Amino acid sequence: MTQLALVIDLNVCVGCHACVTSCKQWNTSGSAGPLVDENPYGADPTGTFFNRVMSFEVGEYPATQTVHFPKSCLHCEEPPCVPVCPTGASYKRPEDGIVLVDHDKCIGCNYCSWACPYGVRELDEQRKVMTKCTLCVDRIHDAALPPAERRPACVISCPTSARLFGDVHDPDSEVSVAIRERGGYPLMPEAGTKPANHYLPRRLHGDTTRPEQLRREQNPLHVDGRQPAYDGAPLDADWEH
Repeated sequence: MTQLALVIDLNVCVGCHACVTSCKQWNTSGSAGPLVDENPYGADPTGTFFNRVMSFEVGEYPATQTVHFPKSCLHCEEPPCVPVCPTGASYKRPEDGIVLVDHDKCIGCNYCSWACPYGVRELDEQRKVMTKCTLCVDRIHDAALPPAERRPACVISCPTSARLFGDVHDPDSEVSVAIRERGGYPLMPEAGTKPANHYLPRRLHGDTTRPEQLRREQNPLHVDGRQPAYDGAPLDADWEH
């Protein structure tokens, strides 16, 4: 059975949020309907997003690095959101493995949101229906589009090509090769949901900064002619003047 999915390369994601904004734009004007934002600049804003990027630091100071972690619906092969839905609004398509929500059947009960261990379903506060990533199903199967454009909006917009898209059940597909050769892994496999989306691991690099590189001979921010210089002391020590 075909299982379409995303493979995200954490090593090259720069956290630019191009995937977030392109996803919002495409789906607002597509079959998912308007993804509204209420009181966006107020004290208690709400908004609906299919894709979000979390950024955090790893390692111990001063050897820390920033990791950007995009997350959306993982289109699980055993989606826990489907059996808990009392109206059958949440379902998994047999032809491509995409998990969707039928908004005509959804009553906004939040059962699917509570069942999802990844927190990737969001209630549209205006329409009172559950929303989530559709893998741009209305785009990837649109025969009117050129083949190169039959990909999710987030994949097309990524400036670093950190997002791959394809059939993870096809051993020769780009995504399957990337998972196999680069150690791709699913998120929280212990939940037993068999996520279709995978991540390619971040490869941490050591600090290659040399002490002499910290000496700034031409400091544009100097004050009263004083320039900082590195004297071999710990970096949090007082600067020489």
